[in-house]
Amino acid sequence: MSDKKTSIENAVARLTANYRKEELFLTKSGRHLPVRAAIIDIVKEMRSVIFPGYFDIDSGAAVFPEHYTGYLLNDLFDRMKEQIETAFLYVGEDTASACGKAARVTASFFEQLPDVQEMLLKDVQAGFDGDPAAKSREEIIFSYPGFLAIYVYRLAHILYLEEVPFIPRIMTEYAHDHTGIDINPGATIGEYFFIDHGTGVVIGETTTIGNNVKLYQGVTLGALSTRKGQQLSGVKRHPTIEDNVTIYSNSSVLGGETVIGENTIIGGNTFITESIPANSKVSAKSPELVIKKPRTCVETSNVWDWEN
Repeated sequence: MSDKKTSIENAVARLTANYRKEELFLTKSGRHLPVRAAIIDIVKEMRSVIFPGYFDIDSGAAVFPEHYTGYLLNDLFDRMKEQIETAFLYVGEDTASACGKAARVTASFFEQLPDVQEMLLKDVQAGFDGDPAAKSREEIIFSYPGFLAIYVYRLAHILYLEEVPFIPRIMTEYAHDHTGIDINPGATIGEYFFIDHGTGVVIGETTTIGNNVKLYQGVTLGALSTRKGQQLSGVKRHPTIEDNVTIYSNSSVLGGETVIGENTIIGGNTFITESIPANSKVSAKSPELVIKKPRTCVETSNVWDWEN
């Protein structure tokens, strides 16, 4: 058996040999990836701009809203610009180009924040109108995982459209990690959108969702097949969901040519790979439920045994 020193030396030799053979183990020479923790902090702190008073206790938000918001945005702008510039530099942009693109993209992002805020208000209202268990709109903003995932998506989508490397996906994977809801930043989602319960929801990159759409837990809006891998990059692979559609739990709607027509209800546990006309109601045929009469005496050891 090797001693500690020998074991470490052997591991170091083999690991460093791997580093030399495969460049992917190390970041590109002289370049740095964006800092994931810094991006997540920006996402978290941006909530205090969109919904002041919910995520940071500061009386300035109510007394001096212009100064409060201006101070936060000034700081967030500089931090985001730095991360965006780093992302562009990593993929090969020269310093001048990366700096200029980062400044332009960051300015555009911040100018769109009022529009995002208005969209999120409609999403809050959709959540309140669609969930009888909701006690208030404040509760949705403060605690609903579906709303958190939508909030992060709407920020990330702006950067996705600007073709910013890495950062949009870092944002949505943060939300995925915290909520169990996986929304690719490339998806196109209309207003008044609600995800109820949320865990296990997957929305693929080329999905298009209209207005007033409601999804329940476990819904997948996915691709039929990804065996061709990168050959499918940029191809419409995920479905289109038109206005006023509800999709119940654990249903899968797959394929880039699949369109769910407006005003349609998709029942739970369905598997759909073809288009559904507008004003339809789709359900899976349930298996027969067999209930046996209770036995008069059941031994404790056998209480969970299944008998045909």
